[in-house]
Amino acid sequence: MKSTFDLIGRILIGIISIFEAMDSIVFFKQTKETMMAYNLEWADWAMNVVLGGSIFFLLLGGILVLLGYNARIGALLLLLYWLPYTFIVYSFWNDPPEIQRIQALDFMRMLAYCGALCLLIANGSGNYSIRRMFHVLRLPG
Repeated sequence: MKSTFDLIGRILIGIISIFEAMDSIVFFKQTKETMMAYNLEWADWAMNVVLGGSIFFLLLGGILVLLGYNARIGALLLLLYWLPYTFIVYSFWNDPPEIQRIQALDFMRMLAYCGALCLLIANGSGNYSIRRMFHVLRLPG
């Protein structure tokens, strides 16, 4: 049962991260505008580098977690993205009282997601992973 839930958790984490990466690619300009709304303003080339790096972390991390190949590295990449994102986007302590409760709930939800990534880093990908398949079949990898 543990292996099944490891797989389901990895699939859900991977899907969320890959979707976020694809959304940032499709709406690149709007994502940069959103970054500026959160006071993340630098030179245009620097914003492109930061956003491109974020997309790379999300895409590579999501794929590694989804496949279970070097899932710990993938989870670390995702944690390096999602943890700062959580504190920047859901800084409910700075929000007006009328939206503070909703932002606090979203903040806690994202912290739980980061907790899931920490568990993945600690426990690895489980039995249903490409890494395990390589080991069992004695394939190089």
